[in-house]
Amino acid sequence: MVAALGTTAHAVALTSEPQLVNDADLQAKSVTIGGATVLPTTKTIAHWHGQTTDPSNGVTYGYNMVGADPSTCSGADCDTTIQVDITPIKVVVGGLTLDGSDVLAATLDSPQFATNDYGSTPAATQSNSTRGAGGALSQQDAGQQLQLQDATMRAQFAKTGSSTYHLRLHPNVTAPVTITVPSNQGGLIQSGRGVVGASIDVGWWSSQINNLETSADPTHLPLYLTDNVFLHTGKSLGDCCIIGYHGTKAAGDRLGNGKTQGNAPVQTFAWASYVRPGFYSRANGGVNWALQDIHAISHEIAEWADDPFVNNTVNPWLTPTAPQYGCTGVLETGDPVVGIGFAMGTNTFAQGPNPNGTVSADGAYHPEDEALLPWFLRLPSNATGSEPNQTSPGGRYTLMGDLNPFPGFRAPATGC
Repeated sequence: MVAALGTTAHAVALTSEPQLVNDADLQAKSVTIGGATVLPTTKTIAHWHGQTTDPSNGVTYGYNMVGADPSTCSGADCDTTIQVDITPIKVVVGGLTLDGSDVLAATLDSPQFATNDYGSTPAATQSNSTRGAGGALSQQDAGQQLQLQDATMRAQFAKTGSSTYHLRLHPNVTAPVTITVPSNQGGLIQSGRGVVGASIDVGWWSSQINNLETSADPTHLPLYLTDNVFLHTGKSLGDCCIIGYHGTKAAGDRLGNGKTQGNAPVQTFAWASYVRPGFYSRANGGVNWALQDIHAISHEIAEWADDPFVNNTVNPWLTPTAPQYGCTGVLETGDPVVGIGFAMGTNTFAQGPNPNGTVSADGAYHPEDEALLPWFLRLPSNATGSEPNQTSPGGRYTLMGDLNPFPGFRAPATGC
């Protein structure tokens, strides 16, 4: 039997036929794992603390973010580089091997780590979640060569143009690891376009990631990379799909009895899958057009940057663009805009037809839009501190600004 994953065929004897999951049931989701009280420590990633009052309820919310404090840093001190240790994971499940090493080069070549000009984009999500026309993206950073997360943080704090403010990611590739999934913990699923992926129990998978963290460096971001691997929360393989998560834990240094003097390691981490074209994305720029390649990876890294310790709480919000999250009070920048994105860079990996002969790939990478801090804090657009919108006065509430077609992101978040 030949099973096809995206455009790459694998001749295998599968232990079971992949379960077909209806497109309507494939709701992409991210979760947060763990949480730690922030310590006055140098044994974690570089970060800063800020606080802002939400005018809608008068509550002052504190938050920690990765990098330098944009309100106080100056010159070279505003330029932060974080080491990202990428571990490809080879997942053996249901008689098929889904190897994170296969998507490593495409990930390194993507906007997540390579630089691009964010002045414009050739395509962006439109209101029916299909591919629409692009246009001006970050007009104030036009001509700058930036990584995706750098461009996002600069837009969030209006540190564009000649600003020395940067949050750069330096990738380091570590030795791949193999995880074999027992038949009672996961299996294979297949999209309506014939693209095969894995669906694994979230609790079992998290225990595997937790084991890998024991050797991680708390001053780096470990990124565990998989290829079309997803997680389910219920008993059925179809109760999916979590496409990634980020989290943190207090790593400890075994001194105990107060001997750390508060300077204990705090480990942050992220896991995300490279999503093959045609798993979510329909053909010819159809529904969920942007939910492919680095969409999940960009989601997790952006959320890690704005909430590294998973303890930034905000006034609870709810949005019809992501009903799978319900009413939530966490500052997770990717959750409100799952599936909303834009085209950036040139992607040459797995750009052929889907197994059923349709074509979802379009030669670009598809980063996710990100909701910015002012959206969560209910600030008016003329007081956000974010980069101005493309066509209207005041700041923007998401990275895409006016290119995001949904009215809920032309105004601050609403309550539940």
